[in-house]
Amino acid sequence: MIYKAKELTEFCKENNMTIADIVLNDEMEESGRTIQEIKSTLLEMLNVMEKSANKFLKEKSVTSLGMIDGFAKMANDYADNGNTLLGKNNVKAMAMAFSTLEFSSSMGKIVAAPTAGSSGIIPAAIFRYKYENEVTDEEMINALLTAVGVGGIVGRYATFAGAEGGCQAECGAASAMASAALVYLKGGTLEQSLHAASITLINILGLVCDPIAGLVEYPCTFRNASGVINAILSADLAMSGIKSLVPFDEVVQAMGDVGKSMSYTLRETSLGGLAATETGKKIKEEFYNN
Repeated sequence: MIYKAKELTEFCKENNMTIADIVLNDEMEESGRTIQEIKSTLLEMLNVMEKSANKFLKEKSVTSLGMIDGFAKMANDYADNGNTLLGKNNVKAMAMAFSTLEFSSSMGKIVAAPTAGSSGIIPAAIFRYKYENEVTDEEMINALLTAVGVGGIVGRYATFAGAEGGCQAECGAASAMASAALVYLKGGTLEQSLHAASITLINILGLVCDPIAGLVEYPCTFRNASGVINAILSADLAMSGIKSLVPFDEVVQAMGDVGKSMSYTLRETSLGGLAATETGKKIKEEFYNN
C-alpha cells in the first residue's frame, strides 16, 4: 500500500490501477486467499451492512438504556412525509445510520467499519446511493475496497480509536472512507476521492469522544447521522472540482496530532463532554447501579 496521496495517485495513473486494485492485491498477498474468496467475504460484509442499515427503519428499536430507541424509525417516517429541510433521501440516509447503531446496541450483527461506534456511516452512505442508482455488486465491492484503502492511510498516520484520538478518529475516519467510496460510485477519480476524504476530515477535526455511561450509543448515534451527511457533501464538493489545499495524508497526520493533544477526559473515558454533564452522570450512575 502507498500511503502518500500524491504518490498513490501517480502510481495508479501510471499503472492504470485503482485504489481498489491495490487493496485487493495487498489482501491477496497477505492472506493467501484468491480474488474470488476475498470478494465473497466483502459481499457478505455488504449484506450484513445492508441488513443493519434497514433493520429499524420500520420498527422501533429496543436498546440497553433506551437512550436512542426509535430514532431510525422516527427519522425514516419523517423522511417519508416529504417535508424535510435536507431532502427525503438525505434524511433516510441518517435514518439508516441510526438503524445500524440501534442494531448494534440491541446486540445485532454489524460490520465495525472502521469501529462499532462509527459503524452506521459507511453502510448508510453507500446503500443510500445504491437505492437511488443502478449499482452492481462488483461496483459495491470496489466502493468498499476504496473505503478500505482510505482507511489504510488513516491507520498508517493516525488511529481509529476514540480512546486515542477522539471521535474525529472514529466517525471522522468512517466519514472520510464513505466519502471516498461515494466518489468512486459516482464515477470520480482517485484524486477526487482523496480530496473528498480530506474535506470530510477537515470538517470534523477536533471532535471529542464523550459517550454517556461509556456506551456506544449517545451521542455516537447523532455523529453517525451527521457523518453520513458530511460524507455526502464532501463527495459533492470534490466532484465539483473543489480541492483540499492539504493532501489527505497530511490531513490525517494533523488529525493524529490533534488527538494526541486532547485531554484524556475527552477520549472515550466518559469523564468530559456530554458524559460529564449532570444528566450524563445521572444516567451512568443508574446504569452501573443496575
